[in-house]
Amino acid sequence: MFAKPLPGRTTAAAEGRINHFWAPHHWLPVFIAMPRMLRELSRDPQSGLLGHQLLSGSPRTYYVVQYWESEEKLLAYASAPDNLHRKGWAMINRFERKARRHVGIWHETYIVPPGSYESIYGDMPPYGLGAATGTLPIERRGATARRRLARDSEG
Repeated sequence: MFAKPLPGRTTAAAEGRINHFWAPHHWLPVFIAMPRMLRELSRDPQSGLLGHQLLSGSPRTYYVVQYWESEEKLLAYASAPDNLHRKGWAMINRFERKARRHVGIWHETYIVPPGSYESIYGDMPPYGLGAATGTLPIERRGATARRRLARDSEG
């Protein structure tokens, strides 16, 4: 099955961004929704959110990387009617036609089996996954990437 062609020139939409800076009534609610959700999650240690990183890319592009305890806890938070995430998506869906030209939204979820990752921090404070879960001496997981990943795949 072939996808319907899009008009005009396009590229990968691998970022969420503010497309029309001078239309804050469209992008401001989206922009402030994420920090509110992160505060809500931070107040509830049982939510499953281990940590997050707020990042900025090219001008007018902002994104969040989140680390979750489990797929189940992520999906439970996302679908709970009393949580801000569900309310935020309802707002975005209501205004989608109007806001679509003003705000681009990029959302991806990856399920990484326990231990199926590699992270190395050299002479820096904990960041990313290390900030979310804590750090330990690299040798405790293996001296090389091959050993760390092979050990993890063995369980």
